[in-house]
Amino acid sequence: MSAEGRVLMVQGTASSVGKSLIVAALCRIFYQDGLRVAPFKAQNMSNNAAVTPEGGEIGRAQAVQAAAARIAPTVDMNPILLKPEGNRRSQVVIRGHAAFTLHSSEFLTRKLDFWPEVTASLDRLRAAYDLIVIEGAGSPAEINLRAGDIVNMRVARYANAPVTLVGDIDRGGVFAHLYGTVALLEPEERALIQGFIINRFRGDLALLEPGLRMIEARAGIPVLGVVPYVTDLGIAEEDAVALERRGPARPGALDIAVIQLPRIANFDDLDSLEQEADASVRYITAANELGSPDLVIIPGTKTTIPDLLWLHERGIAAAIEAHASRGGAVFGLCGGYQMLGREVRDPFGIESETTVARGLGLLPLATELAGEKATHLVAGRVVYDAGLLAGAGGAPVTGYEIHMGETIGECSPLLRITSRSGEGRDLADGAVAAEGMVLGTYVHGLLANDLLRQRLLANLAARRGVSYTPSAVVSRDAALDRWAAVVRASLDIAALSRMAAR
Repeated sequence: MSAEGRVLMVQGTASSVGKSLIVAALCRIFYQDGLRVAPFKAQNMSNNAAVTPEGGEIGRAQAVQAAAARIAPTVDMNPILLKPEGNRRSQVVIRGHAAFTLHSSEFLTRKLDFWPEVTASLDRLRAAYDLIVIEGAGSPAEINLRAGDIVNMRVARYANAPVTLVGDIDRGGVFAHLYGTVALLEPEERALIQGFIINRFRGDLALLEPGLRMIEARAGIPVLGVVPYVTDLGIAEEDAVALERRGPARPGALDIAVIQLPRIANFDDLDSLEQEADASVRYITAANELGSPDLVIIPGTKTTIPDLLWLHERGIAAAIEAHASRGGAVFGLCGGYQMLGREVRDPFGIESETTVARGLGLLPLATELAGEKATHLVAGRVVYDAGLLAGAGGAPVTGYEIHMGETIGECSPLLRITSRSGEGRDLADGAVAAEGMVLGTYVHGLLANDLLRQRLLANLAARRGVSYTPSAVVSRDAALDRWAAVVRASLDIAALSRMAAR
């Protein structure tokens, strides 16, 4: 191996055009072709985060891309992570650890201060791997932000990385997006664009062919392929905009209503549920949308108190309380778990100016937001065996924690944590009330554990008097293989390999 690994960069014409998934596919393809490959994204903005084995926090997409390359994720793969908190403020996570919270205007003036972290992380990865597949953010043609760029063309120029530009044809105007992006770049930046990729195509490729030849002629850049629109990938998506593409509820299936909080985080907790044929997951933002579901899930959030206040303001909190009073099932995950208690306190103003907020009162608990953020990979077992979890007692589980604060009260625990960040532990997690119909936990990824998820759904089905047959949930690794096969068949991989070899 050379002292400095090769690089290939994927940028996009806009946010949410599919860059992250294209990078994941390329990581798997180049791994399959015998290279030691790693992903890299200098700066990410997302509340969907992952925990590395060493306890650092990075964007979920980079953890998925690392899995595609069949390596463990590290903080060098995403040295700067922004977690939006609302009111144009974001928590800044530097190399895996929360550093401070900044207003967007403050971040723009300080971005270049973080550039040494970006280059040091990329250099370490290049010294350790044959190929680094780099992902950009948003669009490189945001000319008002060019001076402070640390994620797109500044990275490409630093690494002398050939760039392929991805456009999303499903949103329309893809040729204008590709051509306009290139036209707005500086000449030295334009020279780095070596290919176009058109993503999410539905229809007859023959009808698209004349446009491909025309954009190549006008821009002087080859189209490296057209990737079809693929549904039900089974791979976690990073941006909450993905929730807008969720399908409607399926008639006859178990009805699972998920509260789409304004600052929803780690919503991929629900991905395994969405693969169950006998369960229908729908996202709601208003009290009149709740109806009479079999289960209400309150997911994670970056800011518990502001989102809890939103629940009360919209009448959703009262609707959930009424649902629980009728014996309805409620499951709170992380921030949603904190909301299920009697109150959430923020005496130090970590999240907002509101120091105390009334919870839903479904668990006899209180949470105080203080101290260090907990970021751990965990393993343990279910210790409750009734209600929604009847038959799940003793089931092994794995997952991860990303939360701040301490939750205390007298309640039966849901889990026993036996390993935390690789060290043996004997800790209680979560809480259960209403004879097992109200559950809460800090552990993300819990529903990806087959036995727990299947017992929960079977118990919901038994309450309603309908049948439930467990679905074969596609593993992430199998889903990545399937996606990589689609992308390999769609793109000129030989051309991409030559680009990276220059």
